[in-house]
Amino acid sequence: MTNAAVVILAGTESHADVGRLVNGLETATEFAETDGDDVELVFDGAGTQWVPKLEDEESEYHELYRAVRDHTAVCDFCAGAFGVEDAVDDAGVVTLDENDGHPSVRSLVDDGYEVITF
Repeated sequence: MTNAAVVILAGTESHADVGRLVNGLETATEFAETDGDDVELVFDGAGTQWVPKLEDEESEYHELYRAVRDHTAVCDFCAGAFGVEDAVDDAGVVTLDENDGHPSVRSLVDDGYEVITF
């Protein structure tokens, strides 16, 4: 049994960013589909920009995202800083603000999560 926190920091500007997103989603899906594992998928920093794109049913990665959406959260501060706060709210995705408006990575580690960043 493993607890994993997959953190997507990659923005939406390059092919490499898309690669990091897809690898992060695939990793989160693997944990979500493994009995006994627990996964948290966190979009932070520029990664918050992915949420409105992934919520779009026409997105190439929408289905992959939907497979882990119930495990998804977004940095509250960064959603505002990157202009996607309204889209995140409209999507009903949980926002995290435990550490000065940001997710608390320390709390994840303290709760036994392995933190994996993309």
